[in-house]
Amino acid sequence: MNTQVILEAYIDNIIQIMTPYGTGTGFIIDDLIITNSHVVSGLKEVVISAKKIDRTIAQVVYDDPYLDLAFININFEAPTNPLKLSSAIVEDGDTTIAIGHPYGLNYTATEGIISKASRIQGELEYIQIDAAINPGNSGGPLLNKDGDVIGVNTFIIQNANNLGFSLPYFYVDEAIKAYKNTNYKNIIKCSSCKNLIYETNINNDYCPECGVKLSVAKLRRKGYEPTGATKLLEEILNSLNINVTLARRSQSTWRIENGNAIIYINYYDNGIIIGDAKLCTIPQKNIVEIYDYLLSENSKLSYLQLSINENFIYLSHLIIDSSLTFQEGTIAFDRLFKYSNKYLDVLINKYGAIKQKKEED
Repeated sequence: MNTQVILEAYIDNIIQIMTPYGTGTGFIIDDLIITNSHVVSGLKEVVISAKKIDRTIAQVVYDDPYLDLAFININFEAPTNPLKLSSAIVEDGDTTIAIGHPYGLNYTATEGIISKASRIQGELEYIQIDAAINPGNSGGPLLNKDGDVIGVNTFIIQNANNLGFSLPYFYVDEAIKAYKNTNYKNIIKCSSCKNLIYETNINNDYCPECGVKLSVAKLRRKGYEPTGATKLLEEILNSLNINVTLARRSQSTWRIENGNAIIYINYYDNGIIIGDAKLCTIPQKNIVEIYDYLLSENSKLSYLQLSINENFIYLSHLIIDSSLTFQEGTIAFDRLFKYSNKYLDVLINKYGAIKQKKEED
């Protein structure tokens, strides 16, 4: 099969994984989502989405920092064409296809060959590939020409051209079988003694078998906790019935869908907080009327501002973090959410502004 056919056949198996620390890729094998440990960032919960899975919170049930492997569990509809782990021998020169979400570019497939079927790094074997993989590809599947999974795309060598490494399928197969023998309990694999440890048996973050400190146990116990203005922003969003875990795109970015409008909130390093509703684009006609309308509305608005940047019309709220308070922030963002749909409807239906295509999440 060629790359396009493989992507179309198995795209329902490809998962996007999001945490406050970044994004990555996963894929479905049986009833589990497979990814890298570093993708889930030591968290118990991550946000996932896929072609047939709406953006939702899922549980990380297995975390193995040694293999850099993690499993996510959530109820989902089985893909029409499920992926399966390969049993074929991987050889130098074999054609490979890497699928993932590099830099947020969803469902990107890149083709290459196996540069070295067995490259030793420490105690582990990796498949070295020349298919282009980038940040966001981590945790995605490496497929052969038959569409079977031969590896998990795990890391690249920085500042090198197309030097990628995938964890071979046999490690994944062994890990899945061992995990399922635990009856799907929450498991941390000790990087020292390699035992599978029930999370409920861990005291003070130490392995009960060998006594080594389990860093991932501490991370899972603490979870993600925002601080400072970020914490206040999320408290404001919570008060407006926004699920901040689902809205969060990073530690300083949130995306909220409100009716037909999409609002981004960004907290910049210089202390500026901007909430932007990108409403629509100006049409070729009625431009003067739209300008007059925006100016007229701006004279009535408080907390918010209508503007045009290039040909896009925005409704925005801007504030400095030191000036942000719970009361004022709640009023401002509540108005931003409510007024964005109002202005979107007026601009499109009365002035012929052009509705934007919905961005793929």
